[in-house]
Amino acid sequence: MRIGIDVGGTNTDAVLMNGDAVAAATKKHTTGDVTGGIRTALAELLRQHPFAPEEVDGVMIGTTHFINALVEADRLARTAAIRLCLPATAALPPFVEWPQRLRTAMHGTAHLAPGGHEFNGRQISPLDERELRRLASELGEAGVESVAVTSVFSPVNADLEEQAAQILAAELPDVPISLSHRIGRVGLLERENATIINASLRRLAAQVASGLRDVLGEFSISAPLFLSQNDGTLMDLDTVQEYPVSTFASGPTNSMRGAAVLSGLKDCAVIDIGGTTSDVGILRAGFPREANTAVEVAGVRTNFRMPDVVSIGIGGGSRVHLAEGARVGPDSVGYRLPQEALVFGGSVLTATDIAVAAGRAEIGDRSLVRGLDPAMVRAALSDIAARAAALVDSMRTSAEEIPVVGVGGGSALLPEHLDGVGPVIRPENFAVANAVGAAIAQVSGEVDRIFAVEPGRRQNVLDEARQEAVDRAVAAGASPSSVEIVDQDDVPIPYLPGNATRIRIKAVGDLQTAPRSAKETR
Repeated sequence: MRIGIDVGGTNTDAVLMNGDAVAAATKKHTTGDVTGGIRTALAELLRQHPFAPEEVDGVMIGTTHFINALVEADRLARTAAIRLCLPATAALPPFVEWPQRLRTAMHGTAHLAPGGHEFNGRQISPLDERELRRLASELGEAGVESVAVTSVFSPVNADLEEQAAQILAAELPDVPISLSHRIGRVGLLERENATIINASLRRLAAQVASGLRDVLGEFSISAPLFLSQNDGTLMDLDTVQEYPVSTFASGPTNSMRGAAVLSGLKDCAVIDIGGTTSDVGILRAGFPREANTAVEVAGVRTNFRMPDVVSIGIGGGSRVHLAEGARVGPDSVGYRLPQEALVFGGSVLTATDIAVAAGRAEIGDRSLVRGLDPAMVRAALSDIAARAAALVDSMRTSAEEIPVVGVGGGSALLPEHLDGVGPVIRPENFAVANAVGAAIAQVSGEVDRIFAVEPGRRQNVLDEARQEAVDRAVAAGASPSSVEIVDQDDVPIPYLPGNATRIRIKAVGDLQTAPRSAKETR
């Protein structure tokens, strides 16, 4: 058995999976400390379908805890950004164009030091060890809690970042160090921004990991604990503490992976309608399509791996504005839905009231919305359908119809067919697809770097990269026999020497669980 949990801003969804079947499911309110909602959800699963702790093979959790901390500019570590670059790139220092409130929240300081490489791999200047040691001493005295190191063109040559990390770690042994070549892609400012964000969350990641272990301990569950990451696969708690930025989009990706499993479709569009927003994305080979452009997070441009997901302000708690022709959203009553919606005796007309009045949902007291004008109800539903169709249409790559899988509690607002797009499918257990996606998540290994491809050796280099991706998946916990290549891309880079080619390969496999002893299986 597996337990999948998705912690959203409003609700914490949880499922108990027995193989591919949902044995129990629940939706509870999210608490400020995250662990409270998880604790309540686990207790409800145990009540619905009693299980022994040793029957659980793994617990998979998706959480918005880290992205919320960034958006709220709260609980961030005191962070220093070190760029290895001088005498180049001094015109635009670290934190350029950052929201001031965010930089203030992490007490962000920027430091430039010699180092870095040109785009062709030539060194800009050698590393200055004495300067780094002096800087480390200064940071230690200032009480810095995390450090982000970025070297110019480190995706081409990461040697200077690795050397700098060794020097800084020797001087600041208790301070975590984040290296940009392990987080972002080519593009100095965006990669640096992603690394700074990751560094600012390292302290919080350690606290969250400890809290999650404690909650499972309360239920005597000793199974491995994983968190879902941006590409819909899993990482263990040690990796989470090193790369918390990798969890930012776990909510939408969990929903999309759950949609793929529940619907049986691997290539489709997915609309996840929650309480406040709707997330729209495209599934390719059963995994979310990744964004190829810079992604803005909390007002900061970044370029780490993120799914190509677009959100609009339509959800079950969205207000309906009659003065604007029954327009839905973008404002929402959010977690106050049980108190403010008409069907619960409140005074605010919401999308949930529209769904109940139209007979598409059974929630609250339907008699409280019987007096709504049928024409207004149809107009509100048409507004939702038109905007959802336009968003899916903007994301698909051909004019052919594409099936649309509706998940999330608010997907009842969607019609059976989106005009100009395709049919809408709502699979069984669609309301907890996000938790299902977490429970069935697999383990991945990815290679994304620049290779020198000698004439006649292209296929050999690709084979070596594939094997490296497979090895990384197995090292992350995938069963060797289940690993397969799900995505591959190689693009020659003509301005670099040595027939340089950027190769990106992703391998995915099922999580390998430890066999139980005979005593455990009796």
